[in-house]
Amino acid sequence: MTQSLSSLLRFEDGAVQFRQRLVVSLLSHRPLLIRNIRSADLQHPGLKDYEASFLRLIDSMTNGTKMEINATGTQLKFRPGTLLGGEHHHECPDSRSIGWFLEGILPLAPFGKESLSITFTGLTDGCCETDPSPDYWQRSALPLFSHFGIGIDSDDDIAPLIKVLHRAAAPVSDHKGQVLFQCPMIRSQLHSIDLTDMGKIKRIRGNATSCKIVSSSMAARVAYAAKGVFHKLLPDVWIHTDVHTPKRHNCGPSPGMSLVVSSESTTGVVLTAECCMDHSKTGDRASMELPEDLGQRGACLLLEEIRRGGCIDTSSQSLAFLWMALTPEDVSRIRVGTLSQYSIETLRLIKKVFDVEFKVTPDLESTTVLLSCLGTGYRNMAKAST
Repeated sequence: MTQSLSSLLRFEDGAVQFRQRLVVSLLSHRPLLIRNIRSADLQHPGLKDYEASFLRLIDSMTNGTKMEINATGTQLKFRPGTLLGGEHHHECPDSRSIGWFLEGILPLAPFGKESLSITFTGLTDGCCETDPSPDYWQRSALPLFSHFGIGIDSDDDIAPLIKVLHRAAAPVSDHKGQVLFQCPMIRSQLHSIDLTDMGKIKRIRGNATSCKIVSSSMAARVAYAAKGVFHKLLPDVWIHTDVHTPKRHNCGPSPGMSLVVSSESTTGVVLTAECCMDHSKTGDRASMELPEDLGQRGACLLLEEIRRGGCIDTSSQSLAFLWMALTPEDVSRIRVGTLSQYSIETLRLIKKVFDVEFKVTPDLESTTVLLSCLGTGYRNMAKAST
């Protein structure tokens, strides 16, 4: 690497990639300076409540981390400490769902002194238009863990797990939802990957979930509509229904419906998509989306992911790219469909921090993109220091 890992990471463009920049600062052990955080917003400048909450979560997960925030909240100085792992509990504000916090923690989870276990409380459903839900990460991220060798050691005390214990739909909830996230530590290094063979789709699985919906058949109607689309293409389709009511499941006062569906190919490639009811229209019966429309929309979103091709779905690209840069000094390869703007920014951030450059090769025959890189040989230094 041509850059000194002790050099300061300086960003002048505010809260862009806020979580990613904190993550790479912790992994590279380089101090971080972020300036101009919403400095142009005269009414509400500085950090949002969910960003401050994420900083508190990072502080509880680490030892020796130091943070300095100026009076207006528009500048953050961050000096990373050591990732600890262990058991934690974090309450997320209603302004962002648990999935937003979970997405930020996933890249860090394997690199602690011990295995990590976090119980999140907050919103679990109804925010998938902006934040991937815990159900999405359960189906999309956990297969990625095994590809990189996380949790495949028989000596691990826990297995990678994302489990929704209680549900609470947006916009607000007197009773908070609850999600358990567990991840074993990497004892030395991640595994290099070679995910280039998409295979053929052989089956589809999913969950249709409803919270505080008067009719218990709503989730079944969502599942039935989605299966009606998929059965035109293949026979092996199974979508479970998960009905939550305030009396039986204590799921909170806000109604919500969602659908998460995954396809699995003959080579083990899992692609995932999700959709949810627009909570801004729940009070207007005339504009509410019918369960059948929601089911068909979710099915079409998954078919769009399959049409794009690749061995990983769009929202998980940045996680895969970051871990590829941390693999042993060997070539890792992955095939994706369409590079999202967020993924492109992640590639630029990896180049800036770790000096890892990805080779991007378009495959015109399959209309996909093949990315490869040489890993940095990153080791779990927190484990090595114990």
